[in-house]
Formats: sequence, structure tokens, C-alpha cells
Amino acid sequence: MNLENHSTWKYKLSNSQQIGGIETSVLDNGPGRGVRIAWVNTGTGLRYKLVLDRGMDILDAFFNEHSLAWISHLGLIAPQPFSNQGIDWLRTFGGGLLTTCGLSNAGPPNTDENGSRGLHGNYSNLPAELISIKQPDIFSGDLSFEIVAKVRETTTFGPSLEMLRSISGTLGSAEIRIKDTITNRGNSPAPHMILYHINCGWPLIDEGTRIVWQGEKKPKATDANNTDFNRKHEFTRCAPPMDAHSGFGEDVAFIDPKTDSENVVTCGYANDQLELALKISFSKIQMPWLINWQHWGKNEYVTALEPATHPPIGQAAARENGTLILLDPGESRTYDLRLEVLTGEKAKGFKV
Repeated sequence: MNLENHSTWKYKLSNSQQIGGIETSVLDNGPGRGVRIAWVNTGTGLRYKLVLDRGMDILDAFFNEHSLAWISHLGLIAPQPFSNQGIDWLRTFGGGLLTTCGLSNAGPPNTDENGSRGLHGNYSNLPAELISIKQPDIFSGDLSFEIVAKVRETTTFGPSLEMLRSISGTLGSAEIRIKDTITNRGNSPAPHMILYHINCGWPLIDEGTRIVWQGEKKPKATDANNTDFNRKHEFTRCAPPMDAHSGFGEDVAFIDPKTDSENVVTCGYANDQLELALKISFSKIQMPWLINWQHWGKNEYVTALEPATHPPIGQAAARENGTLILLDPGESRTYDLRLEVLTGEKAKGFKV
């Protein structure tokens, strides 16, 4: 829908919700009972669900009749704040278009002299405090919208990290803009890692869907276990469901991505049959790494592109190799992501 030309709809609408906007509610059934959510409708066919009680991450996401996101067997579950040991995180992982990993650990469970941490940290099990909602206004011609929330990962005696998250867009534009600012509110240096798990599924993801990225694939411990499909396609095509990915079967690539002249990384997925693509953009200065996770299990068919400050090696390994970020008291870091849906010839021509 082209909404830029206001004359096409001026005086024909009574309420912006006829085009789109933000609607909040509380679920009343299933394992997500009592969870606060917000549905965002961009007025373009792109609509998505924010889970306020899980860090305001994104679960469902659709463009017209097509799902963009992968939803796990579990789906939406209420946050489990103490699922922070070992691989407990997997028992609460609903999938979704965006699952944030961090804020102080991204990667496997690990222990060192500074403590013990579970898989992918605490963030996705932390409820957000809603700060503000800005709705579009058809009468002033301001079609922008924004929802802002605050998430705290803290403990008495520290560390104490606070993240301010803004998710915004414009009616008539099929994009999601995410801006996160993490601040150390404690009185001593705080370890920090963040990884954005962007999980996509059928029908955007299907056999032959192109995985779009440029860069250098870095070796990791499990590279030798990559399937024959990925040895052939080098993480650039989506596979059919395969028995080799039953259970814990997976392929993972650590990528040092290429950028444009402004240090912006572009990656994503393109389904040429559907003429549908998801374009992901982020700053390499903010996040130097891109990870591609592939899990082609039967009835568990998913792949993720994951911008990150580190490969998912965990806090202990990052501390050991000297790459762990330590935020000084009062220090902040900001991360920006843009997700955009492409269709037609733009989708078929999407490459970097």
C-alpha cells in the first residue's frame, strides 16, 4: 500500500487503526497465559507480534499470507527467570523472528572464576517495562510509530545492565527498525555480549531459498561435521528436511561479513519461487560478526542469521581470548538493526 501520497486517503479515514498501528493485549490461554504482547501492523501486509514479557522480542511475523518466522514446538511460553543454567534456555525457546541472546553471555553454558552462565544468557526470560507507545496520526500526516521498553539484567552487588529497546516503523513501509542501548548501571565493570537470533521458517525458508551474505567463513570446532549439502553449497542455500539434522543435528557458520562503504552489513533470505525476501542490515562497527545457524530437522525446520558482538563462544572463552566487552559504570553501547521485506523483482534480484 502506497501511503506516501496523502491525497489518496485524506478525508477517507476516521482512525489510523484502519491502516495499521500498535495494539497491546494479554494472552489468556496455554503456556503463555498472562503474557503481555503487542501486535504491530505496518499497513503493508507486514505484521508482527512483540512479546513484552520476554524482552519485547518478536515472535510471529507475517507478510500477507506468508509466515516469515519459525515457531518452535513450544511456541510462546511465560518467562522463566531462573532457566539460566546449562541448556535450560532451550526449554523456553519459542523461536520467533527475533530472540535476543545476552546481555552478558551469548553461546554455550560456561563457568570460570567469575561465575556460571547458562546457554545464551538471561535476556529472553526477562520481562520488559513498557515506557511509551507512539501511534501514527492520520490527521497530522505523521505515519510513524514506535514502542519503547526497558529491560534490566541485574543482581545485588552487580553486574547491573539495563537495555532500552525501541521498535519502530512507518505505515506504508514493510520494515522493522530496532534500536537497543545497553548501559551499565552498576558501580563496577560489567561483561557484555549480545547476539540477535533472527529465526526464519517455512514458507520463506524452503528447499532452494537463497541465503544472502558476503564475507569470509571462519573455522569452528564443528565444521568437520557439516552435512554434504553445506559442503556443496557453502551456507548459501536452504536444504530439504534431512535425517542428519534429527535431534541436535545442525550446521553453524561463523562469518566475518563484508560491508558497504559505510560499514553496513547486508544479509538475508530470498525465496525466488514466492518472489519474497527478508533483508537484514546492521553496522559492522557495532556488531562485527554474523552467524548462520541451520537446523533442517523434520518438523523442526529452521535457519537463523545472527548479527553479534562475538561468535557464540560464551563469556568464559571471550574473556580468555581477550574479546569480552567490559562496560565501565555508566558506559553505554547502541545496536541498530533493520529488517525489510522485499517482493517481486526486488526480491528476485536481492544480493550483496
